[in-house]
Amino acid sequence: MSEPRPAEPVMLTESQRRALISLLGDEDNAVAHAASDHLKACGSVASDWLKPHLLSNDPHLRRRARAIVEHFSRTQADNAFLGFALQSGEELNLEQGVWLLARTHYPDLNEAAYTAQLDGFAEELASRLPVGGDSDTLMATVNEHLFDELGFHGNQENYYQPENSYLNKVIDRRTGSPISLCAVYMLIMRRVGLSVAGVGLPGHFIVRYQSPTAEVYVDCFNRGKLWTKANCISYILGTGHSLQDGFLQPVTPRRILQRMCSNLHQIYSQQELPEETDRLGRYLVALAR
Repeated sequence: MSEPRPAEPVMLTESQRRALISLLGDEDNAVAHAASDHLKACGSVASDWLKPHLLSNDPHLRRRARAIVEHFSRTQADNAFLGFALQSGEELNLEQGVWLLARTHYPDLNEAAYTAQLDGFAEELASRLPVGGDSDTLMATVNEHLFDELGFHGNQENYYQPENSYLNKVIDRRTGSPISLCAVYMLIMRRVGLSVAGVGLPGHFIVRYQSPTAEVYVDCFNRGKLWTKANCISYILGTGHSLQDGFLQPVTPRRILQRMCSNLHQIYSQQELPEETDRLGRYLVALAR
């Protein structure tokens, strides 16, 4: 049996359009809700009709028009993320992926502004990196800039906030989850020409910097605390897992994005937000292949 085709957008005359927009500002919520449903059935073109009303003097019309515009913006962002997930391989562009993910919840975010912030962080860091220094000196310089001066740190107080997983909010608030802070760390390090890999420990996420002479693990959630390989092994064994489970192997960008989505799926499920849970569930299916 073939899948049902999506419904065709409803076509309206100019007078019908004006009437529905007028009803959107009705004080009767049932009337306004019915008008909203009719406008959504017209497809994304309804966003263009409603954008002039985002500055309306009528608070009801302004709020409901914004809700519809955001509905279509999020739908577009949702499709963009799913397309990216389905068309990209293991070594997908992580930076592109995290911004597409953030846009599914914050469709109006200014990606260029956040990219410029990351560029600025990296430019300042590059000016401080020691030439020919050892790994300890290098990591100390990186960590001082990112965790002491810029103030990135793990959100210990509100660990399960969804905002901890969206990179725009992580940069705004300088706090986040282990994996989102590691993503920021990786994106900045890439900009200064230093390669780090994500390492997915059970229940935690860190990064690994490897040079010809040293191997250093960085716990970004705990302000850049440095781990040795022995520390990682001790942690893994302490969680009841085996070293044979591959926890010390580098995680591909696709699996980093998948783990970020998995965290959000779990959070939304615990918060009993079915629409958000279903949305992240679709992303997990797309990324699991």
